[in-house]
Amino acid sequence: IADFTYFQITLSMIFATVLSDVWKAEVVSELKTLVSSCVVLPCKFQYPGKQLPDSRIRGIWHQQAKHDQRIYHEDSTEIADSFKGRTRLLGHLGEKNCTLEIDEVKNHDNGPFCFRAEIPSIDKYSFVESCVALNMMSAPEELKLEQMKTLEDGVPATFKCSIRHTCPSHPPTITWSRSNSEATWSNRDILHGNWEVESLLIFIPTEKDDFTHLNCTVSFHGGLQSSVSSLIHVKRKSCSLSTIVFWRIMLICVFYARLWTNFM
Repeated sequence: IADFTYFQITLSMIFATVLSDVWKAEVVSELKTLVSSCVVLPCKFQYPGKQLPDSRIRGIWHQQAKHDQRIYHEDSTEIADSFKGRTRLLGHLGEKNCTLEIDEVKNHDNGPFCFRAEIPSIDKYSFVESCVALNMMSAPEELKLEQMKTLEDGVPATFKCSIRHTCPSHPPTITWSRSNSEATWSNRDILHGNWEVESLLIFIPTEKDDFTHLNCTVSFHGGLQSSVSSLIHVKRKSCSLSTIVFWRIMLICVFYARLWTNFM
């Protein structure tokens, strides 16, 4: 009997190891999150057997400590009241993508949150060893404004305004205080659930722009805003040596022409 019991325990351990090798999830363990905005939780997972269509897999997100506290379920009646209408699955389960969006983030949406996959009539698994905790921010991260060290009258100048965020499904927008200038916009993945939105502004400064402020404002999904300002210093155009020599010759010519006129 003892040998049989040992065999059962050993078999269970082997089965658990094999099972854990088949069921795997990749998530970012912690994400900074701006309250009132949204956050996207990147998630990939592996399940046993051949690849199945989305309709054959059920995806669920729940609290790590309480599996019955679901923050996402395809059946909205199964979702906890505090999360109803605020979560949606962005990934395709058939493609093993379990990425989740949480909108209108509340300061109590800390988690940790875990993904659970169910394949009806086959198997199901909760990835409680791979969960996501949210680090709440009441204000945005620092907005960065970079510019050329020297601005010269009549010479195109470039400014860059950028900020990190974790809401790629509704990225922040960036505006400048100079609406008549050319600006480009981009939103790039900087990995681990973090993104950076940036705007490049190009305009031609003049003497009138000297000692004026250039403002960059970022607006987040949910209504929060952040601004940064830079004081502009414009260097006047410098005359070239040939230009200086030319005007000196002209002044000398005018001087002698007047002398000749007076003499005559």
